[in-house]
Amino acid sequence: MTTETVNGAKTVCRMFISGPSLLPDVTQVFSPQFVVAVLLWAALAVYGVSTLWWLIETAFLSYGWRPSSENAWGLDDVQVRILTIDAAPVVQGTVDALPDGITDVRVVAERDIDVEGATVHVVPEAFECEATNKGRAVEWARRNVDCGKEYVLYLDEDTIVTDLTGLPDADFVQFTEKPIYTGSRLTYLCEVFRTGYQFEQLSFHRLRYPLYAWGGGFAIRREIEAELGWNVATITEDTNLIWRAAEAYDLEYQLVNSRFRNQAPPSTKSMLKQRRRWMSGTIGDDHLLPVWYRPLYLTRVVAWAFSPFVPLLVVASYLLPGTAPGMELYGILSTGLLVVLFVYMFLGTVAYRKHPVLWPLLLLLTPVAVVLHAAGAMWGVLKPIEEFEVTEKVPPAVIENVNASLDVGDLSEHDGTERLVRESSDAYDSHLFDD
Repeated sequence: MTTETVNGAKTVCRMFISGPSLLPDVTQVFSPQFVVAVLLWAALAVYGVSTLWWLIETAFLSYGWRPSSENAWGLDDVQVRILTIDAAPVVQGTVDALPDGITDVRVVAERDIDVEGATVHVVPEAFECEATNKGRAVEWARRNVDCGKEYVLYLDEDTIVTDLTGLPDADFVQFTEKPIYTGSRLTYLCEVFRTGYQFEQLSFHRLRYPLYAWGGGFAIRREIEAELGWNVATITEDTNLIWRAAEAYDLEYQLVNSRFRNQAPPSTKSMLKQRRRWMSGTIGDDHLLPVWYRPLYLTRVVAWAFSPFVPLLVVASYLLPGTAPGMELYGILSTGLLVVLFVYMFLGTVAYRKHPVLWPLLLLLTPVAVVLHAAGAMWGVLKPIEEFEVTEKVPPAVIENVNASLDVGDLSEHDGTERLVRESSDAYDSHLFDD
């Protein structure tokens, strides 16, 4: 070995040790800026997957859905069951608003109440099963209330049916909702926002597992309900039922866009508790979904509960330019996610048929709706509950008093085959916080 070779080797060694390294600097990898960037991208990915799926649902999978104009089954093929604890005045308003063509109306109550126009069944205190609360009541009714009809139509105690003239031929018929103002402007605003998000329901007929069900207005074939039963421990029995039905049957799902009128929570406190229960039940029942559904559902849970942080992602992208590669792209994507929140509110104004002059005001209030709508869900993620707590309801007189478009007696005189407020679905509502 020559001296030149030895000296050259020494030179290479010195260059390897002191020269630019091909490996990333450990101090840079674990720097606060880099860690923040990784966390920001992870958060964006979770929100992005949820938002992208919603866009796919509403823009593509909903193709082919159309309102069912053919009533394969008449109202005489339906038994109505209304669930309550003991809210007689609220239930009476629901019963009064049913179409005359429905002759078999049952009220399943926890306590003995008087309701004109319906047969009241009281769940015995001694009755025991795996299901609890509302699930316990419907399970008792399944076992003990006779039904000779093709369908059982389940309504909440406060559901005012609209445009109900019959049912399409499907195993599970979901009616859309349109919560009515009950005195709290904040909760009404949140319901407009939520109704906009629920435009994704138009795509559920293409999914093996509809992502949720609204128990305030759905009909199920009596044969399927009798076989499945409600005897499971859950606090979101409606979604639990449809997931089990999808697993057990080649379920034919049909959405009917009748916009049944249920009550917006009368206070922010009651709304927060309601959202907490919904989220807790969703988390508790997600094991019913196939493995390939769960990642998608997890992103939806996180996106709902933590959606108020989306604006923070946008702010971070502009306050931390150059923190990591791709932050310019991050700013564009996070801004897009923020825009989608306003899209939800816009679609809600469309569903409520608000006059275009009101659209800018409602869109400006989107951040308020996002925060309040998510607060209860975040509560459910961080501290889930296992007990069912009934959302507070108000009697019909209160609804008629606070809504400018309603007069005294309008609810009791309502014919459930028609719309509640406007005669035409093409007419606009000029009221900002009521109907």
